[in-house]
Amino acid sequence: MSPDPDYETARGRLVEDLVRTGTIRSSAVRKAFLRVPREEFVTQATRGHAYWDAPLPIPHGQTISAPSMIAIMLEEAHLSNGERVLEVGTGSGYHAALLGCLVGPEQVVSVERLGSLAEWGRSNLERTGFGAVRVVVRDGSLGYPEGAPYDCILATAGAPRIPDAWGGQLAPSGRIVAPVGGSRREQVLVVAIRRPDGSLDVRSSVPCAFVPLIGSDAWPEG
Repeated sequence: MSPDPDYETARGRLVEDLVRTGTIRSSAVRKAFLRVPREEFVTQATRGHAYWDAPLPIPHGQTISAPSMIAIMLEEAHLSNGERVLEVGTGSGYHAALLGCLVGPEQVVSVERLGSLAEWGRSNLERTGFGAVRVVVRDGSLGYPEGAPYDCILATAGAPRIPDAWGGQLAPSGRIVAPVGGSRREQVLVVAIRRPDGSLDVRSSVPCAFVPLIGSDAWPEG
C-alpha cells in the first residue's frame, strides 16, 4: 500500500471502514474522527500513512494508536458533552483532540510524563484548534487530583493493574477505560465503573497492545 496524500479522502474512507465493521457505532464518535486531522498528529516521516489503520511511531519511542483501537476505547467510554475527562498519556495529542470533540476541549485534562513529548502534543492541539485541552507534565499513574472528580479516565498506555489513585479521582458512576495486563506489551482493555461504595466494577473488553505506563504505581522505568 502506498502513502495517500489526499488526507480528507483518506480520512473519510477510514471512517467508513470503521463504521462498516461496527468499530464505530455512535454518530458522536464518527463525527469526531471526521473532524480531527490525524496527519497533524504524526511525524513528517509517517504523515502519508496517517489513515492506515495501524499504530505509528512518534518521538521518544512512543506510538500513536491504531484508529480502530482508539474507536473501541471511545465507544466503551460512552462520553457525553460536558463530562470531565482525564487522559493518561498525551503522546501526540490525537486522542485528546478526539476527546475534546466529544466532551469539549476545556473539559479534558491530559497528563504526560515526558516534558518534550507533552510540548509536542500541546503544539499539535493548539495548531488544530484544540488548545483548550490542558496538558500537564505528570506521573500519570497518580492521576491528576487537582482536576478531580472525573466522569471518565482513559489511559493510552498499558498498566500492570488499575492504579489506586484513579478510582479515587472518579465521580460517582465514573468509569475507567484502560489497557491492563501482566506484560509490558500485551494487555486487555478493561472498563471499570465506580460503585456507590467507591469500589470498582471491572470487566474485560478486547486484547490490545500498548506501550507501557511508566510511573510510581505502574511499570518501573527501564
